[in-house]
Amino acid sequence: QLQLMESGGGSVQSGGSLTLSCLYSENSYGNYCWGWFCQAPGKEREAVAVLDTGGSRSYADSVKGRFTVSRGNAKNTLLLQMEDLRPEDTATYYCAADINHCGTETWDFGYWGQGTQVTVSS
Repeated sequence: QLQLMESGGGSVQSGGSLTLSCLYSENSYGNYCWGWFCQAPGKEREAVAVLDTGGSRSYADSVKGRFTVSRGNAKNTLLLQMEDLRPEDTATYYCAADINHCGTETWDFGYWGQGTQVTVSS
């Protein structure tokens, strides 16, 4: 059973940067599709970035050019580098993974972390 744990959230001012990290429990990075999702209060959880098994990346239009998903240098980590943060980026961010599916919907992912809060003030 893959386990995921996010870290790196916090409070920043508009224009600032944060890097979220997702630590996963298995050394089988290449077998999984990876995703970062965000959920703001009162809103549905939505995909921010997806990294498929072939290494292709896709991003939500709202974060293109500002967020980057990548494999971390530390063992068993996935990163989400966030730059030029805006108040509308405020949300809980979740790391997700699946070995059989890959997409931008929550049902495409069977494994989830507990989330890390990002708050951007104007």
